Amino acid sequence: MDHCSCESRKALDTLKTARGQIDGIIRMIEEDRYCIDVSKQILSATALLKKANITILRQHMNTCVTDAVEHGAGQEKIDEIVLILDKYME
Repeated sequence: MDHCSCESRKALDTLKTARGQIDGIIRMIEEDRYCIDVSKQILSATALLKKANITILRQHMNTCVTDAVEHGAGQEKIDEIVLILDKYME
């Protein structure tokens, strides 16, 4: 993955951390651990997924959207971002 940008690498690392947390959550449930402890871990994994998403969106805005705006085709990219943000805010 030498072609990954710095931002992509950050998102990838965050997603790998979230995957490890999710594996841990699955073990906790299999071991019938305390529900509140499981819930706290789920919230932590959710926060990591959100962080990775923001990193990817930031990269997209700094590359694809910027390039599209410079070439007069920015509205479509801006509309894509607005749709994602609408979903994010739900």
